[in-house]
Amino acid sequence: MPRFVILEHRDAPDDPARRHFDLLIELSLACRTWRLIALPQAGGESVAAIEIAPHRLEWLDHLDGEVSQGRGRARRMTAGTFTIQSADAQQLADASVMVLGVVEITENLLGGRLQLSAIGDANGWCVAVG
Repeated sequence: MPRFVILEHRDAPDDPARRHFDLLIELSLACRTWRLIALPQAGGESVAAIEIAPHRLEWLDHLDGEVSQGRGRARRMTAGTFTIQSADAQQLADASVMVLGVVEITENLLGGRLQLSAIGDANGWCVAVG
């Protein structure tokens, strides 16, 4: 079963707020990745997410530590496995396709099903936990 991780990323030089969260989902040879402005909460408001460059699979095993080249520190918030409930896996793997994807998280601190939805332009997404 493919894996996911949400990392808290602090002190990234390109982040004016100095703190965000990265959602990584395993797809083939890399992780498709989104930057979240906040950690989504079960039953809470949707959280804006911006798709960013794919990350290496090694980040799925990361617990806590410095990010290379002075890009801050990353700490695991939650991790587990997922199944895609809508959208086919090939579409989700193709970064040029806007997809409504529902990711069912089987182990997490979020307490529910994470829904990842495309909105607006190609990089605009939102994440909610139901």
